[in-house]
Amino acid sequence: MTFRRPDRDPERPVYVISVAASIVSVHPRTLRIYEEEGLICPARTPTNIRLYSENDVRRVTWIRHLTQNLGVNLAGVRILFELEERLGTRILERLYTEAATDGDAQGASATTQTAAAAAAKA
Repeated sequence: MTFRRPDRDPERPVYVISVAASIVSVHPRTLRIYEEEGLICPARTPTNIRLYSENDVRRVTWIRHLTQNLGVNLAGVRILFELEERLGTRILERLYTEAATDGDAQGASATTQTAAAAAAKA
């Protein structure tokens, strides 16, 4: 008999801070800093324990990519997230794809400037 795992809900908070931190290879303090900066918003249990969803983990992965590989600071990451939300486009996926194909951050930097210009017009 084979057990089948139900489809995972990416919105469902399941990971405590230590597990989420180990998944994305960061210190738990880093996740707390991202929360203080308003970049992620984990769910809380009645006893105030942070629980992270798959989407939260994915968002931290994007934050790490932008800060470590592209040199964007946390304020810039917040602006990119706000732009993506406001414009309804996948700016981050485009940044990641261009950086991966170009092999450097120059293409991603141009895309960031293009996204900022588009947001200014919106």
